[in-house]
Formats: sequence, structure tokens, C-alpha cells
Amino acid sequence: MLHCDVAIIGGGIVGLATAWRVTQRYPDLNVFVFEKEDRVAAHQTGHNSGVLHSGIYYRPGTLRATNCRDGRAAMVQFCEEEGIAFDLCGKVIVAVNEAELPQLQHIYERGQQNGVRCEVIDQARLQELEPHTAGIGAIHVPDAGIVDYPAVCERLAQRMQERKGRLFLNAAVQSIRPHTTGVVLETAVGACEARYLITCGGLQADRVIAMSGTQPEAPIVPFRGEYFELKPEAEHLCRTLIYPVPDPSFPFLGVHFTRMVHGGVECGPNAVFALAREGYNKTDVNFRDLWGAVSYTGFRKIALKHWRTGLGEMWRSFSKAAFVQALQRLIPEIRSEHLVAGPSGVRAQALGKDGTLIDEFLFQESERQIHVGNAPSPAATAALNIGNLIVNRLAERLGPA
Repeated sequence: MLHCDVAIIGGGIVGLATAWRVTQRYPDLNVFVFEKEDRVAAHQTGHNSGVLHSGIYYRPGTLRATNCRDGRAAMVQFCEEEGIAFDLCGKVIVAVNEAELPQLQHIYERGQQNGVRCEVIDQARLQELEPHTAGIGAIHVPDAGIVDYPAVCERLAQRMQERKGRLFLNAAVQSIRPHTTGVVLETAVGACEARYLITCGGLQADRVIAMSGTQPEAPIVPFRGEYFELKPEAEHLCRTLIYPVPDPSFPFLGVHFTRMVHGGVECGPNAVFALAREGYNKTDVNFRDLWGAVSYTGFRKIALKHWRTGLGEMWRSFSKAAFVQALQRLIPEIRSEHLVAGPSGVRAQALGKDGTLIDEFLFQESERQIHVGNAPSPAATAALNIGNLIVNRLAERLGPA
């Protein structure tokens, strides 16, 4: 049997950032990370658009707001020190008509409360930054950017293993059993006894929590984000990151344009209910995942509340013309022939019984266990700070280093 001080389930960016932070704070502890796939960053971390968020949208005082601001700075510093590709290219949030200006002002005020460097700009300044947009005004966020998150994960895994950390791949956890002095994990690479357990299960977060004997506070419902990419001859239409003013009644940010850190421009996402938690294609179906979602009261309530918007998202999923029309609100010059199908990602969305999408980081704890039950965007941006947050909670059990 393997033995360690701290076992971490999940080789995404939150799990690896936490492992690295533990080895920094407690260099004498043995830290093991168990990842069920054959590589790190296999799911949410490796399928997102690589945006370094600023924290402008989030309710002031929330963990999302505070951790995004400080986490972005920590991520930039880490990438600078480690030579990982990133670019603070900036972002514009664009109002395309007068009706969107009050919401634009509300977002700006939130940004000010959250300590985000941003300014409201007029149409002339917007045209200087993004000459192909149709906006009448915008918010410019110069500190937003793009980064290679899978490369960050590879480096975190490397740095963690240079200390007293070990990474186990193809190591799916099959059971979690409390023990008098910790927990025992049964995994695909053998049993492991750990003094403390931290779970960062992402798309499987609620199931991992339930495996430990704890009732998850909010089940995970998957939403797939579908993207197109601009062909090289159309990439000049987007210089930075171009976002719409989000609909405050809908939990997603709307289709937008994202310049990628290694070249290219991504357009999307179209947000649809995914028929599998790890279903990156329209035809991917996992009946356990599907039944788990549609039989859940919270999902039925949100589906009923947002059915019109949901139908629109589904229509865009199957109609390229409808997708193009949505993109043309921001950049009228976009044409269908400018776009090729891009990769998709799946968002792990924790959902309350009342149909409320949980928009805050969620932790569940016991004497020997700390579980990340929900880590919505900007979790990747904020990962290094979330790691610190978790280690602070671990320190309450371990004492000073």
C-alpha cells in the first residue's frame, strides 16, 4: 500500500496548483496527485479558451472576485518566471445599442469595486482598439489576457514532483474509505493511505464527494461550449478579446471573440446542455450522466425558466447561419466562409435544487477531507490563489509549517 501525507484527486489546474502550494508551504510532506486520465489538464483545463480573466463581472466581496484579481497577478508572475506563453492583450466589452448602456455602466461599477483597471470608452476609442466592431461604446480592460493553461499544468506537475510530490496518471479512484488516522483510497494503481484528502474533481466533483461518504451540496450539470475558429484571412477582424454586454437574466457571457495565445481566433461559445459530462461532440451520450441531470429537480427548474434562451442556443448548435448572425452583432463583416469548426469544452456547473446556478466557489470539509464542490470560471485564472486558499484550510489541521 502507498502512504502519503496529502492525497489530491484531480490533475486539472486547481488540483495541481493546490499540490504545488502544499509542497511550497510544507516541503517535508509527501503529496500524491491521482488523475484518472493519461495526462494532466485532460478536461476543463485543456478545453477552455485560455483567457486570463480580470474579475470585472463578479459580485464584489465574493471568492470569485477576490481570488480572480489576486490569482491573475499570481498567474502572470508564474508564467513570467517559468517562461510560459501569455499575452495581456486586453479586452473590450461592447455595447451595440443604447439599451445595453445601463448594463455596461453596471459592469464598469463592479469593476471599480473589484479593483479592476478598466475604463468606459466611446465609439471613437473603440474603433482605434477594434476597428471592425459595431459597438457604440465599450469598457476597455487592459489587464485581461490569454495564456497556455495546459503548459501551466505541466509546469506545476514538474515543480511539485521536484519537491516531495508524485503524480499518478491512469489512476482513477474507485473508492474512498475513512480511516482512524486519515483515508484509504482504492485506485487503479493500487491502494493509498493518506492523512488528509483534497478532491478537485471538476466534472466529476459531486461524484467524488459522494464516494467519500459526504453528501454533495450541489450536483454537477454539464454544459458544452461549442466554438468556431476564424480562418487566417479573417483573423485581422479581431485584435484582442471582444465580448458582448452579457444578458443579466442568463448565466453565460454570450458569444465572443478570443485571440489565442499560440495564434488564431476562437469564436463562441454556444452553450448547450451536454448529454455527457465528458461529451465534447454533439453525438456523445452517457446515459448515466443524462439521467442524473434530467432527473434532478434543479435542472428541470432551470430548463423551465430559461427554455426560450436554451432553444436559441440549441438552434445555433445546429445552424451555422444562426451562429454567424450572433457573431455579426459584434463584428458585422463576419461571414460563414470565414469560420471553421473549432474544439468544444464542457463546463461543470453546480446547480442548486431551486434551479439556481451556483456562481461561487464551493468547498465542503470534514476533519480529514477538503472537497472542491464547485470551481466555476475564473477558476483557471485564479487557480494559484485557490490553491493557497485550500492550503490555508489544510493548515488549520496541520498547524504552522
